[in-house]
Amino acid sequence: MCADMDAFFASIEQRDDPKLRGKPIAVVGSGERTVLATCSYEARQYGVKTAMTPGEAKRLCPNIIFVTGDHGKYRTASRQMEQICLKFTPNIEVYSIDEVFLDVTRSHHLFEGPINMARTLKDTVKSELGVTCTIGIGPNILIAKLASDLAKPDGLRWIDTSEVATVLEDLPIKKLWGVGPKTEKKLKIMGITTAGQLGRTSLALLIKRFGTLGRQLHAAGSGVLKRPLEINPGEPRSIGHSITLSQDIWERDEINACLLRLSEMVGQRARRHGRSGNKIALTIRYGDFTTFSRQTTLPLPTNDTGDIYKAAIAVLDKVRLQKSIRLLGVTLSGIDQNGHQMALFDENERQKKKALFQAVDKLNERFGQKTITFATTLASSKIKNKDEREE
Repeated sequence: MCADMDAFFASIEQRDDPKLRGKPIAVVGSGERTVLATCSYEARQYGVKTAMTPGEAKRLCPNIIFVTGDHGKYRTASRQMEQICLKFTPNIEVYSIDEVFLDVTRSHHLFEGPINMARTLKDTVKSELGVTCTIGIGPNILIAKLASDLAKPDGLRWIDTSEVATVLEDLPIKKLWGVGPKTEKKLKIMGITTAGQLGRTSLALLIKRFGTLGRQLHAAGSGVLKRPLEINPGEPRSIGHSITLSQDIWERDEINACLLRLSEMVGQRARRHGRSGNKIALTIRYGDFTTFSRQTTLPLPTNDTGDIYKAAIAVLDKVRLQKSIRLLGVTLSGIDQNGHQMALFDENERQKKKALFQAVDKLNERFGQKTITFATTLASSKIKNKDEREE
């Protein structure tokens, strides 16, 4: 099963403020140059979509209401959703803040079958969280996710194995999980516009055109995905933070200051949860909204702010910037559950650094972020007024 919350952030805001119910709303950040994190279904009827600017949304829907997002509140609701799902099966994968996969192979009989189980899960979410979710059921997570996408909002759909080929035959390729705009464009150039056509395309041809991705595309077009659930409830697969800047930046000193601030936030969150990671990703968005990411892998896991920052700088050094930057993001992944630290220093030095970060983290958590921070991050006026986002 795929349990997907409906317009999650917007639904939580409407749940908590009766004045917003039934009205077109959009959840945005606190910065001047924010974009829509999500919007209610009332707003979507006007053509409003995620990632639009407030101005674009306002032109489509003049009476739209903008609400500043509260990510702490959304994370709390997400954890509650996780606990609800665990009542139905221990085999779950928290795929994102608003989406959970459930393997119910061995438990659906306890609820008299998958459909009744899904209905009970939907009712429980509605009763305990006060918001709705859509549930898709299928033979694998690819089809279960497709079923939930097709059933939204507040829906329930079961695509049985015998129905997969029929459903995929005329399904636009963009609706397949994993097919983004660039891949869609390349497939259309090849004359492939539906999932059914994709599944019938020569595997050799797809591999020649897309490399290893071609094999995945061929399987997806046939409704096949052998990836098992990553059953590890509550464990983050990555820890990231991004900043939408108050002004586009180009100067390297400004960029470095922003990356240090991001590395500080990521490191603090990783230490708070006792996690380390060995992969550091840098995300860059230009002023024209062109967005891309680059990644490096470290020899050992870390949650040290300095290590994260140095890795992000190393990634940036390999990028030839073509335009001024609107958004920067740093993400730590390859998470190590034991929180091992990178052995770059002798034990005595390592323990000193650990104690220092713990003291700084406690002060910032008690008295507010940036109570103690790197002076470099305070030097840039362009990262003081911004939209920050945890990932």
